[in-house]
Amino acid sequence: MTVLDDRDRWLRGVSAPGARIRLVCFPHAGGAASYFHDWAALTPPEIEVMAVKYPGRQDRLSDPCPTTMEELADAITEALVHGLADDLPLALFGHSMGSAVAYEVARRLESVPGPTLTRLIVSGRARPRLAHEQPPRPAPTDSEILDHVRRLDPEGAAVYEHPALRSVIMPALRGDFGILAKYRPTHPHRLGIPVTACGGDRDPVCAPEDLKSWSDVTSEELDIRIFEGDHFYLAPRRQELLTFLGSQLE
Repeated sequence: MTVLDDRDRWLRGVSAPGARIRLVCFPHAGGAASYFHDWAALTPPEIEVMAVKYPGRQDRLSDPCPTTMEELADAITEALVHGLADDLPLALFGHSMGSAVAYEVARRLESVPGPTLTRLIVSGRARPRLAHEQPPRPAPTDSEILDHVRRLDPEGAAVYEHPALRSVIMPALRGDFGILAKYRPTHPHRLGIPVTACGGDRDPVCAPEDLKSWSDVTSEELDIRIFEGDHFYLAPRRQELLTFLGSQLE
């Protein structure tokens, strides 16, 4: 597989000539790169937007889902380091599960030659818990997963009520929740870059207070921004969020 193939396999985005920074977006559990499809048109031209394509969904439907966070983060880091032909600085944005994946990728990017990492932006999730804080759990059942999804996104969860669609999209969701159930970093790693934590003021699984935990994983400053909304505040507050992110990347 060529470097170009590896990049196209893992990353989706349109080149932005003249961009001075690249924002790489990591979807939530069960989510896909298409969640960020309109972000490029809504951000300043100096910010190039790319999204990570997790296996097991959309145009990677036939690709097996990773079974561990390490496997997933290693592959994405490889694509970012060797699949991008320029030295444009990077910022990472992750929502929900994507926050944990982005954090693990940031850890790896700091230890290998490659693009300069400038900032980690996390959303809708507290920092990863260590094993002594929260032991790994058994993978949740499909019923438990769907109950959780309905709680976070009642409207979006409706797609899982269609048997034909459920059989196609459930494997990716099941795989993502399996990764999260057993993911526990062995020790806290402090990044040498600033971290920004965002969230909705009515998020049922990540209260604004929970976002302060990200101060444990940076030796630089932590900025916190709360938006009106629930766990998926990103959709109704899209332009407000992107304007804020643009200010963070100046």
